[in-house]
Amino acid sequence: MDKVNPNFDNITRQFMSLERSQKPKMLVVDDEPDNLDLLYRTFRRHFSVFRAESGAQALSILSNEGEVAVIISDQRMPEMKGTEFLSKTVPQFPDTMRIILTGFTDVEDLVEAINAGQVYRYITKPWDPNELKTVVERAVQTYELLKQRTEELQRAHAQMALMETLVQVAQDSDSLETSLPQIAKIFSDSFGTDICILQLVEDDHLIDVKGTHSQDESLVNPLESDPLLPDAIANRQLQVWINTPGATPQDATEYYQKIGIKAHLLIPIVHRSELLALLSLQWQQQARKLSEDELKLIHLSAQQVGLAIATSR
Repeated sequence: MDKVNPNFDNITRQFMSLERSQKPKMLVVDDEPDNLDLLYRTFRRHFSVFRAESGAQALSILSNEGEVAVIISDQRMPEMKGTEFLSKTVPQFPDTMRIILTGFTDVEDLVEAINAGQVYRYITKPWDPNELKTVVERAVQTYELLKQRTEELQRAHAQMALMETLVQVAQDSDSLETSLPQIAKIFSDSFGTDICILQLVEDDHLIDVKGTHSQDESLVNPLESDPLLPDAIANRQLQVWINTPGATPQDATEYYQKIGIKAHLLIPIVHRSELLALLSLQWQQQARKLSEDELKLIHLSAQQVGLAIATSR
């Protein structure tokens, strides 16, 4: 496989670099504006910090912004205590690290929350900034480890589902044409794409037989005009473009920015040295990071699709 795709390492590096420059998210919650400002100034250099003056406002921010790495919340707030607010975040964001700030001896509430896994640590007021920074640093490390394990489990499940479904579609489909949209949907669901196209090739030219799956059918990027197409056909190797600083080639950058594509992975499907089809995975909002193992899974699965195509012809 490495001889067929010597650019695996390069493609992996591009995908794995997607989120390096992004700061982790933090939400700070306190009904005292001075405390909010202090927490913001303490962490703004290393975090994207969101501020809320109540539990209700904090829940609204989470609803709009999604998961954050760390939540720091005051315990004693009007209408909703910190532990009550944090308990409401657990079902949707189980990996988030939760830290309580308390100037009171709310031992019963804190112990209950910690035992229930709702609070990572509590810090007494007035807090030591260095101590709080150390606690947050460890919390982020724990969060990243939990996310890594969660993602590994999700990938394992997705890989199993992908392989099982590919086999099932190959067995149950009435014809090659009817199976192509189903296969495109399988790949799209497994790797979180906004657009997936599986299009057949004859004599190194695209033909008008394809399966497409898109989150928005009006936004499909046709492969006929795609800048990655010539090299994919000529070299029979995975091609990638990712919207990162210095992305090349320039004509591809201009093309993808014009149609709103953030990343495109184009996989030639080859069987016995014959190019049978192209599999296109496209991301419009934000491309997910793909590990080398995932790229190899995509390639292996695509070649299994090639076997099915060759058999059906």
